[in-house]
Amino acid sequence: MALDPLASFRLDERVVLVTGASSGLGHRFARVVDAVGARVAITARRRDRLEELAAELRDPLVIAADLTEEGATERVVAETVAHFGRVDVLVNNAGVSNPVRALDESNEHFDLTVATNLLAPFRLARDAARVMIADGGGVIVNVGSVWGVVGVGMIPEAGYAASKGAIISLTRELAAQWGRKGVRVNALCPGWFPTEMTSNMFGDERSENWMEQRTPMARGGREGELDGALLYLASAASTFTTGSTLVVDGGWTAV
Repeated sequence: MALDPLASFRLDERVVLVTGASSGLGHRFARVVDAVGARVAITARRRDRLEELAAELRDPLVIAADLTEEGATERVVAETVAHFGRVDVLVNNAGVSNPVRALDESNEHFDLTVATNLLAPFRLARDAARVMIADGGGVIVNVGSVWGVVGVGMIPEAGYAASKGAIISLTRELAAQWGRKGVRVNALCPGWFPTEMTSNMFGDERSENWMEQRTPMARGGREGELDGALLYLASAASTFTTGSTLVVDGGWTAV
């Protein structure tokens, strides 16, 4: 049989649940896993955006949900299992960002950020893992950020940094707890990529210059530059990888 190293990156007939799929990285992630054969469930708050994305996918399941609401994560997992019969991969991508100086950050702002970026992903990972373990295993990819690895300062958001740092620690702990149960958990941490949340930065010359000057590769990420990292972590290409953090940032955290 001919050697085909790329075959392990495919997700044929694997059921992949992608959160935060209505825009940005999640929108791209859903298209990427669909392109390599996955059966895709997409969820976010904005159903109209999800329906637009669904038109680009082969046979998706659309689930509109606010994952911070009580019982929402259980419902999303249950609907995915009811439709597809299982969930093999969870791409835990949903998140919010609204920069504000720590001295001015209200308790409510901090709490909402943590609820969206940390509590909801934990609950979804837990609920998905229960199904995965019963079925013999699965994969969870938690989407973090360079904010979880280093301080940024110039774009102040303590709640966001705290939540993304916690996601990385949570990833390691869940990997340690679930490794013998067949569930692998890893974190994907992007640097600066053009998304709905970073539109102000990429549309501003001063901000772009600041980013480019501090990035060894002297630019932000481009569309498609997370595809390989996502597929590596989500697929059988990474069967001996768990508890790891894969940073894709043009060298931002290296200096």
